[in-house]
Amino acid sequence: MLHYIKKYQKKVGLPPGTLIHVGKERSEETKITIIDYDEKHFEEMGVRKVEECFPFKDKPSVTWVNIDGVHNIDVIEAIGKHFGVHPLVLEDIVNTRQRPKMEDFGDYIFVVLKMIYYKEKEDVIKSEQVSLITGPNFVISFQEIEGDIFNSIRDRLRDSKGRIRKMGADYLAYTLMDSIVDNYFVILETLGEKIEDMEDELMTNPTPETVQLIHNQKKDLIFLRKSVWPLREVLSGLERSESALIHKSTRVYFRNVYDHTIQVMDAVETSRDMLSGMLDIYLSSVSNKMNEVMKVLTIIATIFIPLTFIAGIYGMNFQYMPELGWRWGYFAVVFVMFVIGISMVSFFKRKKWF
Repeated sequence: MLHYIKKYQKKVGLPPGTLIHVGKERSEETKITIIDYDEKHFEEMGVRKVEECFPFKDKPSVTWVNIDGVHNIDVIEAIGKHFGVHPLVLEDIVNTRQRPKMEDFGDYIFVVLKMIYYKEKEDVIKSEQVSLITGPNFVISFQEIEGDIFNSIRDRLRDSKGRIRKMGADYLAYTLMDSIVDNYFVILETLGEKIEDMEDELMTNPTPETVQLIHNQKKDLIFLRKSVWPLREVLSGLERSESALIHKSTRVYFRNVYDHTIQVMDAVETSRDMLSGMLDIYLSSVSNKMNEVMKVLTIIATIFIPLTFIAGIYGMNFQYMPELGWRWGYFAVVFVMFVIGISMVSFFKRKKWF
């Protein structure tokens, strides 16, 4: 977090639209891939220079330009200048801490989303900012690093499966958003399995490590909620947008993604409630265990109170105590103490105190 704060400090006092990368330092080379297609034509290529993307702006076919690596300010600036992207939009693209949002600029629509994925080896959930610029016949996607969840979309384009090759750039943008939202369900399924395992452990043998796991899961759900909650506003805005870039036939698909987002939010809230309940169960379990221990100790102490009283009296050793000179006095006192102890244990058992 301090790293990002230092990055923000560099922007203080600079003019709006100044491009400064806010995010993890990266040294990888920016990778640019282009997919150009229509119903009968498909072309996929990787380019080394950003200028090679420029001829696709005015082509009648649909073009998807994917840029991996927003840390290269020169590439982002060149793309923005040629495609007529506002400097404030470019500033949001290189700021990887941006909140999900949607802005309609008339000749293009700008959308910011959070792509979340689970790293099994590290057992952590990571997020990556994805920015989309949707124009009349192109979609430009910006990602922090190479690698994403869009491979299935690329396969559909290559194989001409479904209606994606028959639709426009707005449908491509919908498909990318839908893939991101659907992946949230995969993350929720993974978290759900972990919650079930913790619930079983909580009912059998709760330990302090279980509490740590519960807190870690709550952090993951809060992280997921921060990514999903603003997305509802984004998709609602796209569904109700009167922009000519979104065709009427595509709005129903955005409504479907909006419904999926609501389902994800409901699932996140349900999981959060379950974790809160599990934490209460753990605290109650620990409290009950402590109560059982205290009850046993209290019963033991209660049994020994009259025995200690008797031992205290006969431990005073006054000269004229009548029982001191009695031959069977010691055995009689021990017998009385034994009878008192057994009687109290029997009484406690009848009362079902243990």
